[in-house]
Amino acid sequence: MTEFWVSSGHHLTQRTEGGGLAVTDELILAYLARPELAPPEEACRAERSLYADLLADPRRTVPPEMVAAIADADARENWTVLLAFRDRLLASRSIEAAYLGLVRQGLQGTPALFLNQLVHLILRNALDGCDDPFVLRAAELMFRPQRVSRLDGAVLLADAEVIEAREGSAPLSPLVAMLGKEAANELDILNAENAWTYWSRSDAFSMALNLGSSARSRDGLARVIEAFLRHLLHVDVRVTPLDRLDDSDWRWFVGLDAEATRIGNALWRGEAASAADQERVVALFSLTFEDRMRVDSSVGDRPVYLLLAATPANLVTMKPQNLIVGLPLNDAIGAS
Repeated sequence: MTEFWVSSGHHLTQRTEGGGLAVTDELILAYLARPELAPPEEACRAERSLYADLLADPRRTVPPEMVAAIADADARENWTVLLAFRDRLLASRSIEAAYLGLVRQGLQGTPALFLNQLVHLILRNALDGCDDPFVLRAAELMFRPQRVSRLDGAVLLADAEVIEAREGSAPLSPLVAMLGKEAANELDILNAENAWTYWSRSDAFSMALNLGSSARSRDGLARVIEAFLRHLLHVDVRVTPLDRLDDSDWRWFVGLDAEATRIGNALWRGEAASAADQERVVALFSLTFEDRMRVDSSVGDRPVYLLLAATPANLVTMKPQNLIVGLPLNDAIGAS
């Protein structure tokens, strides 16, 4: 099996009997190694002591007064957030269960960074053994924001962080030029000829995805959504890419990001979509359930429509948690 997404940290976890990922000391230590948590030279004794204690025992119970004793307010906030997140992970039977709990309880102030890291891990587990680079590159949309550009019918998505990091270098790639940025190296658009190179660069997030005119790319994202829901909710669905929405009996939709939710809500109210809003929709899918008994009766056998859109700043920030809370399921089964 070809390895991919080592940066997810999946090698720091252990698989549970149910197929989920168990939290290990090594995974917690990886969070502690984040630069915003490592005490700087000027850190107070309380912060240094807390950090040393957790390095020695990552599962150590930390009373509130230990955090309150930290002199720097930003450091206190960082530790409060990290420890709450750690305790949530430790109290759950798996990373998948922890993620579902957070999503169903309104995220409880969990930073987007931590949520994205959980999705990265969960998808690495759900897609274990996947041999299709188009599926894996499409899956990056679930946990990494994308920059969008359009040319001759192509809707091109490139990793926003990669583009931002390359800003200021000499422009060598037409793709990067279209994205309004400069780069020191080429950004390749994933295609059948170069797909084999994905395996050596999966952690670099340096391949662009043509979501507009590449059927394999759109189909890849559909397969990712299916795998995500099957793994987390134990529900079998069929997701089909659409070119447009022509349905007079439109009963349910899920916006896969904030902008798509706004556009979908406007359509639901019977408002005509503006040209700008139509332009912002970068992907459209229909979703049907294999087991109709798990679907809310108001939907019946009708499809659920999924919308993905870009912001006016040409960013796509997919929110996979919207699938968890937005689908018309009549039960709360899920998580291994």
